[in-house]
Amino acid sequence: MRTFARFALAAVICATALPVLAEDKPTLNIYTYDSFAAEWGPGPALKAGFEKTCGCTVQFTTSEDAISTLRKVQLEGASTKADLVVGLDTATSGEARATGLFAPHGLTLEGLSLPWSDAEFLPFDYGYFAFVYNKEKTPNPPTSFEELIALPASFKIVIEDPRSSTPGLGNVLWVQAAYGDRAPEIWKGLKPHILTMTRGWSEAYGLFLDGQADMVLSYTTSPAYHAVAEKDDKYAYAPFTEGFVPQVEVAGLLKTAKQAELGKAFLAYLVTPEAQKVIPTTNWMYPVIDIGDALPAAFGKPPEKVLPIDEAELAANGRAWVDAALAALQ
Repeated sequence: MRTFARFALAAVICATALPVLAEDKPTLNIYTYDSFAAEWGPGPALKAGFEKTCGCTVQFTTSEDAISTLRKVQLEGASTKADLVVGLDTATSGEARATGLFAPHGLTLEGLSLPWSDAEFLPFDYGYFAFVYNKEKTPNPPTSFEELIALPASFKIVIEDPRSSTPGLGNVLWVQAAYGDRAPEIWKGLKPHILTMTRGWSEAYGLFLDGQADMVLSYTTSPAYHAVAEKDDKYAYAPFTEGFVPQVEVAGLLKTAKQAELGKAFLAYLVTPEAQKVIPTTNWMYPVIDIGDALPAAFGKPPEKVLPIDEAELAANGRAWVDAALAALQ
């Protein structure tokens, strides 16, 4: 960082003698997860695009993961500095709603490519949890959890902790949606294949790319990253016949927002074609509106067999499902 000491001193002198020549811009404070605001994530482009018209400054405050972001808001409560939270998902939005900290967004949502009627949380991208593998190293991947369990114990996977990672929680919901009361049995069968359970997605994916595991819990869209950004088509996701659990990422406005109108404007901006065209090749998820040819062909079509999760059922049983999974892995 360059230090312009003499210019700063001149500014202080002028400020004591002259009135302020321009009003300070309002700041829209957004809590989100690290990779969203990273230089390679969607945050910088969305910030720049919104700032062109809002007459404001967008400021991101980040946590490791969406779950960590929610915990931060819960801890701060009504004293939070956040105007918006961006990056919760359909597995955490019920818990977020129960805090009573979020306000209705008041937007009329038309033209979305997925059904949506949530009055508090706005969708901005979506994907499906899946196990990603290297086609050169694993030419015949398992096509179900039960096939995976039946493989020799030397076949290893990396998964994420459901207590700290949204993919980790999504994996618990996936097994539960596919197997119901048999879920603990499936987790017990998976145990010999689990190389490790990481705190977050980045660590897990890094271990997989380093060749330490045969598959990693990620997304059906992860191979698109390698194909588009790296021109490498050797990665794919295992076509599990049970179907796939979706993850819809959402944004919400805080009741205590100091910049509520700017917050609503940012939410509206998130679902514009300009903003949605940023999502696929920065967050590597599907956009929530049709962006035509701006969606790279490498993304393909979403899976046909989808296993939905009911929010009320998740709220009532989610913690027990996580506890049962962790107990089975002990």
